[in-house]
Amino acid sequence: MEGRETADGLGMAEDADSPGGAEAAEGAEDPGGAEAAEDVADAEDVGATDGPGTAEGAGASESAGTAQSAGTTEGTADPGSAETAEGAADAKDVGATDDPSTAEGAGTAQSAGTTEGTADPGSAETAEGAADAKDVGATDGPGAAEGAGAAEGAGAAEGAADPGGAEGVGAADGEGGGSDGGAGSGALSEAEAELAAQRAERERIERRKAEKRGPIDSGGKLSGKAADLLAAVRAVESGEKPVATVFAEPAPAPRRPAPEPVRGPRPAPAPAVPSGPAPQTVDAVRRVLAEGGAPEALAPQVAAALGEGAGTALREDPWQLLRVGGVRPEQADGFARALLGAACGPDDERRGRAMTVWLLEQAAVAGHTALDLPALTAALGRQAVPDPDAAVQGTLAEGEALVFQDALEEPGTPAVQDTGEEEQERPVRVLVGLERYALAEESLADGLARLVNSPAKEAGQVGETVAAGLSGGAAELARAVAGHGLVLHTGGEAARAEPAALLGAARAAGLRAFAACHTPDGCRRLAERLGGEPAEQGVGTVAGLLSGAEGPGRDADGALALDLLIVLDAPQLDVESAAMLVESLPDGARLVLSGDPGVLWSAGPGRVFADLLAARVCPQTASRVPDPGPLGELVSGIGIGELNQVEAPGKELVIVPVRDAAEAVHRTVQLVADSVPRALGVPADQTVVITPGHGGAAGTRALNSALKERLNPGPGRFGGFDPGDRIAYSPAPGRTVPGVVVKADADGLHLSCAGAPVVVPRERVEGSVRHGWALTAHQAVGARWPAAVVVLPGDAVQALSRPWVYTAFGRAERHLSVVHGVEQALPKAVAETPAKPRTTRLQTLLHTQDA
Repeated sequence: MEGRETADGLGMAEDADSPGGAEAAEGAEDPGGAEAAEDVADAEDVGATDGPGTAEGAGASESAGTAQSAGTTEGTADPGSAETAEGAADAKDVGATDDPSTAEGAGTAQSAGTTEGTADPGSAETAEGAADAKDVGATDGPGAAEGAGAAEGAGAAEGAADPGGAEGVGAADGEGGGSDGGAGSGALSEAEAELAAQRAERERIERRKAEKRGPIDSGGKLSGKAADLLAAVRAVESGEKPVATVFAEPAPAPRRPAPEPVRGPRPAPAPAVPSGPAPQTVDAVRRVLAEGGAPEALAPQVAAALGEGAGTALREDPWQLLRVGGVRPEQADGFARALLGAACGPDDERRGRAMTVWLLEQAAVAGHTALDLPALTAALGRQAVPDPDAAVQGTLAEGEALVFQDALEEPGTPAVQDTGEEEQERPVRVLVGLERYALAEESLADGLARLVNSPAKEAGQVGETVAAGLSGGAAELARAVAGHGLVLHTGGEAARAEPAALLGAARAAGLRAFAACHTPDGCRRLAERLGGEPAEQGVGTVAGLLSGAEGPGRDADGALALDLLIVLDAPQLDVESAAMLVESLPDGARLVLSGDPGVLWSAGPGRVFADLLAARVCPQTASRVPDPGPLGELVSGIGIGELNQVEAPGKELVIVPVRDAAEAVHRTVQLVADSVPRALGVPADQTVVITPGHGGAAGTRALNSALKERLNPGPGRFGGFDPGDRIAYSPAPGRTVPGVVVKADADGLHLSCAGAPVVVPRERVEGSVRHGWALTAHQAVGARWPAAVVVLPGDAVQALSRPWVYTAFGRAERHLSVVHGVEQALPKAVAETPAKPRTTRLQTLLHTQDA
């Protein structure tokens, strides 16, 4: 592997410590902070104002200034604005004002005065149509009394509260300011003038007394609620209506709904998780855990695993604690001793069954769908189970596992000949597996056999037409699809052009075609080859297709509405996902599984693509398009077990030797933050760091901590995360989506993953979100970055294999830096360490179906 340029080849100073990178985003919302209410308060019996200093919909007071009915003003909040309030104070018994310096309700009276004032202090504009009642003084601004000094008919009522508008102050009742004689009488003496004034006053008093003695016409000088009450009294007195009907509470006027506020796009919530167990179940489990000395924090997980009655089940069988992920056998044994005392022993049959199930679960985590019976009994012996065979038999009898006998097909063994005599004995292997994986594998085999045996003739004719418009490997792939229901396609990154061409041609020919990738980044890269966005080009993720969030949807029978499904990154299909995909395809549909057989297998149990390649039950086409450039040459050599030296004139490959893990972390941070951006122009947010594991002195935890300190330092206000942090989000086991933290609030952690907003509830953050500057190879598979830094510390030797190195080195598009601390272990792993074997049944089941 040439290009043994050290960091100096990238212009990296050995001890250069540049300042920290991007700082945490300013103004990030504090977790738990309450956001302001967005809806305007539409409440009854509140006089709401929009004036300065009042929160929208939150500052309405029911004290001074409010009245019995709603008067909501929509005035301006700017002092000095002359805009009038629209539709303000449309209520009874309300004196509404928009002036921020005037107490609401000051100067109001019993009858309604509708004001249309402005929020401008000092404005003397009169209210239009205001003060249409007796004894009402409605004000629009500080000190601006309507009708001050005006006559009664001009809007100022007699006895108004405004000191400038009282009757007799410079204005007589309906007169212009002179005496009874008017302007044509001669000059009067002082005594005569006094007498004339007294006579006028007495006449006025008499007129008023006469008016009071007479009946008052309802609605004449009264309005609003006063007029309604007077009419009701008269109706009762005259016997027109009974008291009950007249004074019944009137039906409330229909409330005008508040306008829906305009909202921006809401972030998509994280995938919903099943509702948790009942609180009483959790409490019962918590009591049992406390009695046995186990952490009470495990109560929700135990209750979810054991279901209703979990407390009783755990007390009767303490080893059921092993059903919770992360619990070790020695911890379960200690818990059982605390609960059972002297009755606890290693030969307890409950312990044997629990250990058997636990070992099968651990095997599934390692990728196995079943275990050979001898391997299982040997593992039970290592866990101090006195009688492993009895433990397995007890587990099978309780239905907690299933047993299978599969015929062995040894390479080079001739097929059994039918000689007419007694059937020859064939060697078999006995397997034990958990029910969920056994049923998924059998369902997958049945579904694949259905696709292989039921191709549609019409689709084949269209397939020939599609193949005629293609060339090279794409045409070969199309011809295979035209005649078969299941086709396998192999190749590297450049080979993705062939299924992309097939997809485009099939859609152009009118076929219902769709392509599914393992990651959003894979979707993006495939859609770019087709010249559009993923959704427009019929591209999505496997998870999105199965959930219905992406793809064509399903027909009336529940099958995917597809004629052709192309699955890229096929090695990442675990047995359960593959079974669901195949079961969802209708009869006659075509399925193309395409991928690079050299990368790591699926995170979940099974090795579907490898088993299909080995079974040879369908056509296989291998792409002859090599990956270009020095990196393509390097990765292709690793695929066949050779770590070749390659020329890297453009610094496509750089080797950085290190002595220990601490130096590996230091060099990695320098490369990501300084050397690669300066020498190659690749920013830090487009560089991925790949290391063998999460733990250790140079695992993802240590590297992410150092990279965060350099690139996005912050206090980690929400579970260790800050806005701007790169993260790896796992919505489900085995799936990793890179993203960035946007903010955190009471709803949870807001992320941006592949351009889509995602909200992770706070209780799920710890288990599903990690920092994402550094990933493992399994987390990175299915995606590519412009630059990659692969860290190989000295303690990583045991984790190295050819598929691991092939996958890690293949994540780089333009530049690869290898922080090398394993010396000769790297070429040895590439040459001698293949993928770890997985025990599966799919190949045997496919041969059975074929027979």
